[in-house]
Amino acid sequence: MRMETDDDLRFDHGEATPERLKGQFSRLVGKTAAQTRRVAGDALRAVGARKDDFVVLAVLAESGPASQAVLAGRTQIYKSDLVAVLNELAERGWVLRAPDPEDRRRNVVTLTDDGRRRLAELDGVLDGVNEHIMSPLDAAERTQLFALLGRVNAHLAGAAEES
Repeated sequence: MRMETDDDLRFDHGEATPERLKGQFSRLVGKTAAQTRRVAGDALRAVGARKDDFVVLAVLAESGPASQAVLAGRTQIYKSDLVAVLNELAERGWVLRAPDPEDRRRNVVTLTDDGRRRLAELDGVLDGVNEHIMSPLDAAERTQLFALLGRVNAHLAGAAEES
């Protein structure tokens, strides 16, 4: 399998792109999403992190300690994948897993002080990524883009729930 290049992910190649393709919103969003995932992934890898590390740390910071099952739901990370993420985060001292006092069969995951510092570092990295990605837009356009994409996302999520 060939890796996608910047040129592969470009939406519009001018005259080389058929007009029908230029009108496909899903194609534009898909290629843009692939580019943003790559930029964010590269930035996180540069500091020894992955997207799931950030997601777990952010959820724990905002929601507090949680069982692994609850954490899987909140992060939308498959339980089997979450175990590997938690193992690495615990090994680095960013989370602590301890038996749940109410049910010793379950573990409760807690963010450590080192984990809060790591999350602050990752926030900074991703703030830089967001600034890079959104640099062609002014503040009002950024707000508008978020609002419009949020509406489309909510619409599609609602349509999926109805079917």
